[in-house]
Amino acid sequence: MNRGIVYAALAYVAWGLFPLYFRHLAAVDAFEIVLHRVAWSLVFLSLLLLVLRRWAWLAPLRRQPVVLGAFTVSALLLAANWLTYVWAITHGHILDASLGYYINPLVNVLLGTLVLRERPRPGQWAAVALAAFGVLWLAALGPNFPWIGLVIAFSFGLYGLMRKTAALGALEGLTLETLLLSPLALATLGWLTWQGSGGFAHHDEATLAWLVGVGPLTSVPLLLFAAGARRISLTTLGVLQYVSPTLQLLIGIWVFGEPLSGERLTGFVLIWIALALFSLEGWRHTRRRSIGVAR
Repeated sequence: MNRGIVYAALAYVAWGLFPLYFRHLAAVDAFEIVLHRVAWSLVFLSLLLLVLRRWAWLAPLRRQPVVLGAFTVSALLLAANWLTYVWAITHGHILDASLGYYINPLVNVLLGTLVLRERPRPGQWAAVALAAFGVLWLAALGPNFPWIGLVIAFSFGLYGLMRKTAALGALEGLTLETLLLSPLALATLGWLTWQGSGGFAHHDEATLAWLVGVGPLTSVPLLLFAAGARRISLTTLGVLQYVSPTLQLLIGIWVFGEPLSGERLTGFVLIWIALALFSLEGWRHTRRRSIGVAR
């Protein structure tokens, strides 16, 4: 139990500290950063699978077009999430990115209702409604609709929905997703290199080192998360998931000086109250079930 908490906490802390890393790449176009993220993640994951000798799952996929199709969709959703997040970090919208991960658990409830025909409990509906009001409040303030947070929340929510019933584990699934994205990523990076506008050969050594680092930076937290999720309850995991957006929020305000006015803070507070209600309702439901089983 303690080891699982450590693994999951390390994953969420790493995700929360991502803005500190990606701001070193602010001079690189966000689309190119994602291309490098795909390429170097594939290199890192391939080496890891080679060391672990876990390639047996790859050969049967040639006879499973449905699995390949599902992972193609999840790979595109992951790429959209990465691109939106990296663009937000490198363009001074860290608070908007944190908003996306704050509302993601509530988006999961909504997607579970609409797609999986799950039946949320009244407390969950109340949390979703309050969070929706908080988002509408932020939208009404202007001048920009909070599209960054919504794209991040829904792309990651849909990605999680796809992976919920996936046929592969975390390591194999992420490897397949990067493998499916790699032809486009490598071809585009090659073209950028040839054009002299980016790619592999047209950055200084420091920038290229930061770009290479996005491979393990992407993969290690996901593997830690997978290891932690197998060892702890969903309730504990649900509480820990707020570590990441909270760190992002604090970094955005205290490190990079993004403004958080009183009116905008009201919208965040509404969402925080919704998350507290959501977590409390989940804890009480789990406790009631545990007491019922004990009896």
